Amino acid sequence: MPRFLKYAAVFALALGLSAPGLAKAPSAPLRVMTFNVRTTINVDDGPEAWPKRRDLFIATIRDANPDIFGTQELSQMQGDYIVSRLPHYAWFGIDREGGHEDEHMGVFYRRDRLDLVTMGNFWLSETPDVVGSNSWHTPFPRMATWGLFTDKATGKRFYLFDTHFFYRDEDEVPRTKAAQILLDQMAKIDTDGTPVVLTGDFNTTPGSDAYKLIAARMTDIRTAVANPGGPDETFHGWTGKADKRIDWMFESGFTPLSDTTLTTHRGTLYPSDHFPVLATLGWED
Repeated sequence: MPRFLKYAAVFALALGLSAPGLAKAPSAPLRVMTFNVRTTINVDDGPEAWPKRRDLFIATIRDANPDIFGTQELSQMQGDYIVSRLPHYAWFGIDREGGHEDEHMGVFYRRDRLDLVTMGNFWLSETPDVVGSNSWHTPFPRMATWGLFTDKATGKRFYLFDTHFFYRDEDEVPRTKAAQILLDQMAKIDTDGTPVVLTGDFNTTPGSDAYKLIAARMTDIRTAVANPGGPDETFHGWTGKADKRIDWMFESGFTPLSDTTLTTHRGTLYPSDHFPVLATLGWED
């Protein structure tokens, strides 16, 4: 290296600048996953019970190696088990009743890559700030958990929102109302255009009014990439043959690079009754 470039590089490093002729290190793509865990609360899954599939669940995450992932139907026991086996992750969240006895929208992130700046929760109801609130005569409260993160290497920030919509066939109108509340709350939280990822089990398919509301404001990652991997459908009910695309990831402020539905299994054993979806996102400089 010529002497003037060598000195320029030292000076630039001291100031946090780029020296002439020196390339700026690119930001590594963000690997994001959504994964409905299948809860352990008040269910008896027999051959698919959590103790029989938990190690396959861990292997699925380890192989996918996401930087961050949103879960649905998570019990505290499951969340704690995941980080006990994968200690480079941390997780946070409360359950839909505001405690830890029910289902969580747990968010997991790599502690070596990301810092959690702040986090919060809101409910998909007419009173979203009221813990455990429920509207529209649906059986259970539904909610969203969110975090603001910093990429340690670059200082870049982004939000992740994770949610789980109402599940019954007759809940299409509540799901549409939930989508609007979700978007309204996200706009209140992200007031400066920080990049956002939305993960979730939406219990409805593309083409629904709930989907159309979200797709009008954010980009469906799977539809934005040239060659998405795996099946479009994500819910398979332990059969391995999915027939509904209800697990989605949306973004704003990133560049979608890839999207793959993971069909990991060992024989007839699957890590969950949903396929997880893994995406990579490029940063917009």
